[in-house]
Parts: sequence; structure tokens; C-alpha cells
Amino acid sequence: MTRTILTDAQWAKMEPHCLGKMSDPGRTGGDGRLFLEAVLWIARTGAPWRDLPDDFGNWNTIFKRFRHWVKLDVFKRIFDAVSDDPDMEFAMIDGTIVKVHRHGQGSKGGPQSQAIGASRGGVTTKIVALTDALGNLVDFELLPGQRHDTVGVAALIGATGFGGLIADKAFDVNWITDELDRRGAEIVISQHPNRRTPREIDTEVYKWRHLIENFFGKLKEFKRIAMRACKTDTSFSAMIYACAAVINSR
Repeated sequence: MTRTILTDAQWAKMEPHCLGKMSDPGRTGGDGRLFLEAVLWIARTGAPWRDLPDDFGNWNTIFKRFRHWVKLDVFKRIFDAVSDDPDMEFAMIDGTIVKVHRHGQGSKGGPQSQAIGASRGGVTTKIVALTDALGNLVDFELLPGQRHDTVGVAALIGATGFGGLIADKAFDVNWITDELDRRGAEIVISQHPNRRTPREIDTEVYKWRHLIENFFGKLKEFKRIAMRACKTDTSFSAMIYACAAVINSR
């Protein structure tokens, strides 16, 4: 049997949010745990769907089932189920660039409609992530690679409560600090050297920022994330949610 990822404890949390059961006909039936393992195998190896080992079943059936779950936001529900107790004393925000494989560049409407753009690194997508104080993913936004990290901030912090925000100087912009002041949240954002009146920040708390960098490192251990091969944002987001669910529940 091909090496698997999910533990019994992880599957126990995920199973109630999966579609179908063994007795159901068609693509909503079958072994849900084996199907999730198939998706995670693709994510971990970065292989094309056609190269999925026969241990998991027919690759085309599994791909169609994946797309069915994507359209119904099942992977987001699974992620939420295993990430239901975040430590929001502090939140951390940062962005990372991933290259886009040529297989991920052929969607309808062109790459600009799927958070794909041209940056110094070539054809890229940017993942702007919000994590809790432990470095576990809370949510993320996808942007074309050339867009500034702050573009995704409003959507991430809009309805999220936290005691303070930790970020590097890329996020030291007035509208973000004004919003944090309005909320009464502690600002732990590295200051631009050209600020006329720089803020004093808690340098010991700022050291925690390595935790979000660690999260990106763990996420990019999944090769399908490190190099995007999904044509659509919805499929790529589902892959991220599936991988982050595994990371958060370890």
C-alpha cells in the first residue's frame, strides 16, 4: 500500500464533514479516508492526477470527486473542523510566493482571473496567510504574484478577533495600524525606518514571527503547493486547506 498521511485521530475529526458513505453510489460514495489520502498524495508528491497509484482507485474518478468537493467547499469545512480552537491572543500575517507550473496556466479567462501574475520570480501566485499565536493557519488569500502583501489584509482581519498583530515591515502602513488602534489591538509590526514617529514594539513578542515562517515551510513540503499546478483558484485553495488541515491537527 502507498504511504499514507492521516492518523486515526485526524480522520475521526474529518470524517463527519466528508460527503457520502460506503453504501452511496457514484463518486459521493466509496472510502472517504482513502479518497482524502489520494488528494494528499497528489499534494505531497506534486504528481499529475494521471500518475495516481492504482492503490487509490481510478485517477479520473478521484479527480472528478475532488472537483465535486471543491465546488461544495468540503475541504474548507474539513479545515475548519480541525482548526476550531485557535489561540488568538496574537495573530500573525505574512505572504509567500509560489511559482506556477505551466500546467496551472491554462484556465478560462486568463491567468489574471485566477490569482496568477508575473513577478520577478516569473509566473507566480502569492499566498497571504493569517495564523494564530501558535503559527497555525486561520485563513489565507490568494493574489497574483506581483501584488503587494497588504492587498489581502482587509479580507483576512475584517471579521477576525485577536489581541494583537505580529508582522514584518511590509505591513507597516497607516490604514492597518489605524485599524488596529481602533480595535485596541496591540501592534507588533516592524517599523519602516522612514517613519517620523516610530512606535515602540515588544521585541520579544516579535520574535514569535518565526512561527508563521515555519508554517509556510511545512506547507511547502507539499510539492503541489510549493509549485502550483492547479489551473483554478478554487482547486488550489482546496489543496491548501487540505494540507493545512493536516498541519494544524498534528
